[in-house]
Amino acid sequence: MTTWPSPPIADLALLGDRRTAALVSRDGAVRWLCLPRFDSGACFASLLDPDGGTCEIAVDEHQTNAPERRYLPGTLVLETSLRHGGGEARLLDCLVDDGTERGEERLLLRVVEGIGGEVPLRVLLTPRFDYGAVRPWIRRHGDRWSAIGGDDGLIITCDAPLEPDGRHALRARAIVREGERLRVALTYRRPADLEADDTAPGPEALDAALEATIERWRAWSERDAAAGLGDAHRSALALKALTYEPTGAMVAAATTSLPEGHHGERAWDYRYSWIRDAVMASRSLAELGYEAEADAFRGFIERSAAGSAEDLQVFYGVGGERRAPEETLGALRGYDGADVNVGNGAATQLQLDAYGHLLGQSWRAHQRGHPPDDDYWRFLVDCVDAAAASWERPDNGIWEWRGDGRHFVYSKVMCWLACDRGLRLAEACGRDAPERRWTDARAAIADAVDTHGYDHERGTFLQAFGLPDLDASVLRLPSTGFVAYDDPRMRSTADVLADALDDGGLLRRYDGDDGLPGREGAFLACTFWLAECLAGQGRRDEARLWFDRAAATANDLGLFSEEYDVEGGRMLGNFPQALTHLAHIEAALALT
Repeated sequence: MTTWPSPPIADLALLGDRRTAALVSRDGAVRWLCLPRFDSGACFASLLDPDGGTCEIAVDEHQTNAPERRYLPGTLVLETSLRHGGGEARLLDCLVDDGTERGEERLLLRVVEGIGGEVPLRVLLTPRFDYGAVRPWIRRHGDRWSAIGGDDGLIITCDAPLEPDGRHALRARAIVREGERLRVALTYRRPADLEADDTAPGPEALDAALEATIERWRAWSERDAAAGLGDAHRSALALKALTYEPTGAMVAAATTSLPEGHHGERAWDYRYSWIRDAVMASRSLAELGYEAEADAFRGFIERSAAGSAEDLQVFYGVGGERRAPEETLGALRGYDGADVNVGNGAATQLQLDAYGHLLGQSWRAHQRGHPPDDDYWRFLVDCVDAAAASWERPDNGIWEWRGDGRHFVYSKVMCWLACDRGLRLAEACGRDAPERRWTDARAAIADAVDTHGYDHERGTFLQAFGLPDLDASVLRLPSTGFVAYDDPRMRSTADVLADALDDGGLLRRYDGDDGLPGREGAFLACTFWLAECLAGQGRRDEARLWFDRAAATANDLGLFSEEYDVEGGRMLGNFPQALTHLAHIEAALALT
């Protein structure tokens, strides 16, 4: 399959309605949108294949200047400048989030406002359901159109007359003058619902929906305690947009199969809710004053994971689903020629750090006045027992190692955390617990990590017992309380990792062979973790240097990818990446 010029990840802007997400490129094309949920099949997937479907609005002739764009302050409503000759207009894009209960219905709204002179525009709509596999049946219904394919349907309206472009696309041309508006609206409905009611909101209702969406985002942003943290408030908005509001789940990223490797390798599906990400999000947003969101994340993980620690998964679907079989979609060309995967085989891995994340979250919830009830305490006891019984086993670790399991230091310390926080909760809440067993396990884990997880000659914590490999995940150890930030071992570890894992001023995850093809880029969350660690050691100048380097990899809208190709100067990995935004907030808090 031939490759094609994939659009730069940095050109993408995020739209969100707390149900799904759209990605709009700088040229005015919606290149990614899954309906009706984050993990549904894509309706627009030209991010992964030029024939995968798109919604384009652009100047009909050559744009006078490169389009400028920004988010309206305090929102995820995107404003893009459109200029031609002496004419100027602005394009406002949003997924409508006006507080209306819409069920599965979603509404993508694009509004062009004339500012001065005349701007000629072209509109192209090529919906392709099920990741581009289904070319829809497009029909006219008076002043609106429908596109139906399988169990997916769209109602399409446009203030300019739409005309068929072949059998499976629509096209329009228009001139927008000062004071005029051109609206393009796509409403998602199931075909049965669409056949029963093919009405669509008119111009006045669309204008009201746009204004209500702006106000709802701004009302949320006004609660943001990150106003003094530079661009950290934009990271908070991105995390909110990656949240599935009906359940409180947060996806790791809005996309699938944007490769982490330099040549199209290492492409996974991140449209699921990982325990560790949700726990870190709960912690970060609580520190910013977003208690309701923190509690929603906590509640989702409690509901999804509760029952039996033996059945604990490392991630879940946004509705709490447990099954996510990994499948390669061979019909799509893929970004940089990478395989397009849906589902993620890591769901069945053993990742022992999950126990520590759950207990750490429950301890912080208790500190905020939410102690575990009787049923959840029984589940937590099962989790601590499982950590105490399983910590000596090799696992797949925080990086979801796809080779043979290892005795990862981070996993061991997270089992220590589970035992430690379990003991603290039992004492603070007056709960019965097998305290002797947990105390013995906690001491044994600490001894094992001190004996086998630290290289005294090099002065650094290691990735895994019995191996010389280094790993940036150990920069998280002070946040657990296992070791203090200013402990000589951590100061030395920070220095060793900053030197050994340096990749052009950013940090790689690890230096060992993970058995996967290709070489990945620098890992941005790890760079922020180093900045946080150095700040905790009082080394503020060094911390600021690493922080600024990582922060500089954001695009012009303040959005981060997972990894970065320093040599090529480009983003890598799924986008926008929740873990990077979480680490950005934590490092900003540490520096402040």
